[in-house]
Amino acid sequence: MKNFKNIFLLTAGVLTIGACKPTFQTPVSTQGNADFSRYISVGNSLTAGYADNGLYLEGQQNSYPSIIAKQMASVGGGTFTQPLFTDAQANGSGYLSLTGFDANGSPITAPVTTNLAVSGVTAIPGFGNVTTYTKYSGTDFNNYGVPGIKLLHITLASYGNLNGYFERLLPGAEGTHTQTYLDFVTAKPFTFFTNWLGNNDALGYATSGGAGDVLTDKATFTALYTALITKMTASGQKGVCATIPDVTAIPFFNTVTPALILASVQKANPSVTALYVNAKSTTDNANTTYAARVATASDLITLTFPTSKIGTLVSTPAGNLPYGLTPLTPIENQYVLDANEVTIVRDYVTSYNNTIATVAASKGLAVADMYTFLNGVKANGLVVNGVSLNSNFISGGLFSLDGVHLTPRGYAVVANQFIKAINQTYNSTIPLADVSQYRSVKFP
Repeated sequence: MKNFKNIFLLTAGVLTIGACKPTFQTPVSTQGNADFSRYISVGNSLTAGYADNGLYLEGQQNSYPSIIAKQMASVGGGTFTQPLFTDAQANGSGYLSLTGFDANGSPITAPVTTNLAVSGVTAIPGFGNVTTYTKYSGTDFNNYGVPGIKLLHITLASYGNLNGYFERLLPGAEGTHTQTYLDFVTAKPFTFFTNWLGNNDALGYATSGGAGDVLTDKATFTALYTALITKMTASGQKGVCATIPDVTAIPFFNTVTPALILASVQKANPSVTALYVNAKSTTDNANTTYAARVATASDLITLTFPTSKIGTLVSTPAGNLPYGLTPLTPIENQYVLDANEVTIVRDYVTSYNNTIATVAASKGLAVADMYTFLNGVKANGLVVNGVSLNSNFISGGLFSLDGVHLTPRGYAVVANQFIKAINQTYNSTIPLADVSQYRSVKFP
């Protein structure tokens, strides 16, 4: 009887312990104090999903706004439509594909030229020829990313005639457009937005080595950014603005270096001791004086520089001399963002970012600090969802074959930075995207 009683008590104890087993509840995702029912994205090529030096269907489908919208779906986000190219014209503008590597390990790329959406070339009086693309057949969409657009262009009434990517989104014939980009993106009601305009106001200057474009005046940038955000929030809309990355930190400027070029030359001719560049003489942006000097590690050679030119003979008053290897035959401006130009462009980007942060704060908007984040990735790398990433060309996984724009995986990383900023500012709990589900550079 005693043993039976002990067994009864032991059994009761086990049942009691079982009855007290803790339960776990998965937190419910919420939109916080934001409304994602009609989310739109404004911006340039990065917003459109541009990659590998072109805009094409797969890139569009993996744009960072589309990734954000997928994650927003669990917290009340509405339908997110993009102005996609059709399957028959999936290669859009054309782009670069990786076909292999040469004996030195350098990548070999080739342009994709089939199944394009190029519809022709239109001559615009007073401007020149503009490549046009097959019109998007839909009338409503959410991704307003336009490759090439600057903040400087958003109030330009003729811009729809000057940019084929914008033209394909507009009703009417080429050469007849008068609606500004800012009016176009705000023509229909929306509840939430992401904004990543302003990159091209610095990028064009940088990628042309300071020779083919100009930096947008700082005061003009501030006035236009203020006008943009004022109109985007006119009906109380909320959103997130992104800062401009340090354009000198991208693979486009950190892959082909003076040291690598010189080392390659010295393999064939050990007597060569220096590489020469045509460099800006001061950090005064208004000063246009350039002079040849020895290249240093602070001079950034563009990814597009044809290294085969090094050492080829150039006719000079002193006779035929090897290109890039003498003060009389320096590497031209358009292939080098020299040290003084680097200082100038960084100063302008800092000013632009101060404007972005100030204007966003005045409207209570979230800010995704892409400048700090991407510089951190360049300095330290990144591990996310078990995937190691860095800013190296091709092997880093983030940047596409043009060294400027991102891979689908890179766009997923960027999308998560936007989401983190949204969640922090608006007390929402949008889940982050699984970066491992998106590809990096596509190998042959």
